[in-house]
Amino acid sequence: QVQLVESGGGLVQTGASLRLSCAASGRTFSSYGMAWFRQAPGKEREFAAAITWSGGITYYADSVKGRFTIAKDNAKNTLYLQMNDLKPEDTAVYYCAVALSGWATPTMKYDYWGQGTQVTVSS
Repeated sequence: QVQLVESGGGLVQTGASLRLSCAASGRTFSSYGMAWFRQAPGKEREFAAAITWSGGITYYADSVKGRFTIAKDNAKNTLYLQMNDLKPEDTAVYYCAVALSGWATPTMKYDYWGQGTQVTVSS
């Protein structure tokens, strides 16, 4: 069982930055593939970013590419999402997810999910 706790969300203005964190339990965090997804009001959950177990491969949705950066700190058992130049369309609940396989792609199935953290960007 892996427990994930997201934090760092909030209310910001257009153009601001936020850094989301996802603290994970488990002794083998370094072997996890991980990802961030988001769900806006009235919409389905969508992929935002993913990172493989080693951090060597990352994926980004086109809508966040160049503005968001995903990173994994194995020493702290924490996943990050640095979000810059935020836009109103980034408003959503952001979820982190774990893939025990170590791989992480936009379309694969993930094994564990956090409860989410709200990000609201005002115009």
